[in-house]
Amino acid sequence: MHYKFIYKIPARVPTLLFFLYNLCMINKIVHADIYTPDQFLPNQTIELKDGKIQAISPSTEKDARNPSICFDAQDLIVTPGLIDIHTHGGMGADTMDATQGALNAMSVFLSNHGITSFLATTVTASENSIYSALTTIRDSRHHLQGATLIGAHIEGPYINIIYKGAQNPQYFRSPQKKEYQSWIETGIVKLITIAPEIEGVDEFIQYCVDHGIELAIGHSNASYEQVIHAADLGVRQATHLFNAMQGLHHREPGTVGGVLADERIFAQIIVDGIHLHPAIVKLIIALKGIDRTILISDAMRAAGFSDGKYDLGGQEVTVLDGVARISNGNLAGSTLTLDKAIQNTMQFCGMDFQHVLPMATRVPAEAINMAHSKGLVKVGYDADLTFFDNTFQIMATMVGGNFVFQKNELVSNHLD
Repeated sequence: MHYKFIYKIPARVPTLLFFLYNLCMINKIVHADIYTPDQFLPNQTIELKDGKIQAISPSTEKDARNPSICFDAQDLIVTPGLIDIHTHGGMGADTMDATQGALNAMSVFLSNHGITSFLATTVTASENSIYSALTTIRDSRHHLQGATLIGAHIEGPYINIIYKGAQNPQYFRSPQKKEYQSWIETGIVKLITIAPEIEGVDEFIQYCVDHGIELAIGHSNASYEQVIHAADLGVRQATHLFNAMQGLHHREPGTVGGVLADERIFAQIIVDGIHLHPAIVKLIIALKGIDRTILISDAMRAAGFSDGKYDLGGQEVTVLDGVARISNGNLAGSTLTLDKAIQNTMQFCGMDFQHVLPMATRVPAEAINMAHSKGLVKVGYDADLTFFDNTFQIMATMVGGNFVFQKNELVSNHLD
């Protein structure tokens, strides 16, 4: 297998510097087998300009001879960039660290796993801690070196202590307008997880809907009726379905039953083989459909690191065999990445790559109102692309037309 740039490197230019310099100048990808993701287009040329996809057409020999700087994607699968709308951290970093360095570590780590866009996700904490995290996201988002930080996902604090999961119970509370108004005024919030049964949540939902903020039901003891009422008000998602919420019973459908039954609600799921039994993953996708199912990681700072002791929202987390738990045994997020979630879903459900892919690309983009620019390989869309090999391993990641990650063996084979 031979991947290469279609140009010669002048001997006088140091190889590595020239390589890095030219990564930013690619304006054509040739011999690309594209999953858009809704259709398969073999042997295509993708033309790039100003960080956007300018044209897509069948590849010809003329494309490969063109003096413009090209990337030869022969034997690679090219897809829309993966989108993770629920991730707390990775590589030892966490959103709540509230530093540009932490966000950059997350951004780079995610891009190494094919993610091109993500929502940095907070945990239940004090008003000031959440505000500090949000302002750091706002001020840092254009200065990161990997995946694009497209906004914030606030998970809590307006959730139910009965289903606290690994959220810190010290900070659970009802919505306070002065507090949430200051958060939303940062202009960075895309999604908020709430428990619809909490006092004062209806007014909060209305405020968010009026300001274009998406809402998700999570850490909730809501009845079936309360879930439907929340959806009537404009709630369109459920956070890590089945986890940290009232379960399904044949005489009381509960939170899970409401989410499964209401076609308006997108279901986020953690497909790591720990949070959900494979049969439940298959059941969710069968009931909700591909177009209403979103793969998430819910990763915490231990993702990408070895087993050990870590912090999550002021609570100690022990990671053993890649499974994160707090002291009472509750799961504390995951160490999952979306590329692995795709592979797991294929395995658990017997689904092919093309049918799993939308749940990590187009569907999350739709759920956070970014389907006009992300989630598809389409003319006019952002040039955010993920490159897989034929075993569905990540080989390269492109953000806005620039490569932000390439696997070592791919890099070595690119250069003449």
